[in-house]
Amino acid sequence: MKLSVVIPCYNEEEVLPETAHRMTALFQRLVDQQQISVDSEIVLVDDGSRDRTWHIICALADESPWIRGLKLSRNKGHQTALLAGLFDARGDAVISIDADLQDDIHAMEQMISAFRNGSDVVYGVRKRRDTDSWFKRNTAEGYYRVLAALGVEVVFNHADYRLLSRRVLEALKQYRESNLFLRGIVPQLGYPSSIVYYDRSERFAGESKYPLRKMLAFAWQGITSFSPAPLRAITGIGLLISIGSFGVALWALWIRLFSENAVPGWASTVIPMYFLGGIQLLSLGIIGEYLAKIYTESKQRPPFFIEAATTRTARAPGTGHHAQPLGTDNTAD
Repeated sequence: MKLSVVIPCYNEEEVLPETAHRMTALFQRLVDQQQISVDSEIVLVDDGSRDRTWHIICALADESPWIRGLKLSRNKGHQTALLAGLFDARGDAVISIDADLQDDIHAMEQMISAFRNGSDVVYGVRKRRDTDSWFKRNTAEGYYRVLAALGVEVVFNHADYRLLSRRVLEALKQYRESNLFLRGIVPQLGYPSSIVYYDRSERFAGESKYPLRKMLAFAWQGITSFSPAPLRAITGIGLLISIGSFGVALWALWIRLFSENAVPGWASTVIPMYFLGGIQLLSLGIIGEYLAKIYTESKQRPPFFIEAATTRTARAPGTGHHAQPLGTDNTAD
């Protein structure tokens, strides 16, 4: 089989040389064992990095017959960079993995075995979260449970380490969504799947590209892209508020009729006003989020543009790749 491994990269100059070293060593072993063909590939996707990531990718492609690079014209986010690599990959099966070496690359051997046994999708799932802080571990696991409760089909403790067959990729290309959440899209495709469990390590070098702010934004993206539950919750909240408002009205009436401490009109005016005002603003915010997504999807803008790519020609190991802008006469095999 021809294998493609897609690795999105954003400001990964510190870790990329080691990532490439480990991946090429793994490829060499898999080729020697006749698990994959010699024309398999490692696709490094530069997501508009501000450091020397692209220069390093070009140098790595120059050194290895398996590595080639794509450079997006600007930073579009992890999911879009991943999608660009998946659509450009040419393998019979494509594995996606992050560049930080936290995911165990040797789990790919089990993924390939599962693919040969008939699985079109193989999910890489963490056995445990010992390397996470208490906060990250509990918020991440809580998030998966919230998604499941809202009706979003996701694989628990699975991120974006997975194998996809060629026919799954062709099905994925039919999705034209601007608001990408691949963890929710892939399970919807419905092809035969299996799970490979692995231990996750600490980041080899560099800093995490998902600080708390981005994690929260990504979490909200997953909820609002796949579940109408927040919209439906507004109806339930409205019903509860109506019941509560009726109760407040009865309480205010009781105070007015049977107490000497009531300020005329205060309870019946101030409490419902603040309560209803807060709920209305919350409801408008949720509706606005969905309207913003409709607005984004309706424009149907291209999700990304590829600024440059390294060419790959048939050659012996050690001969070079050359980075070329798209539109030149150089074509890839």
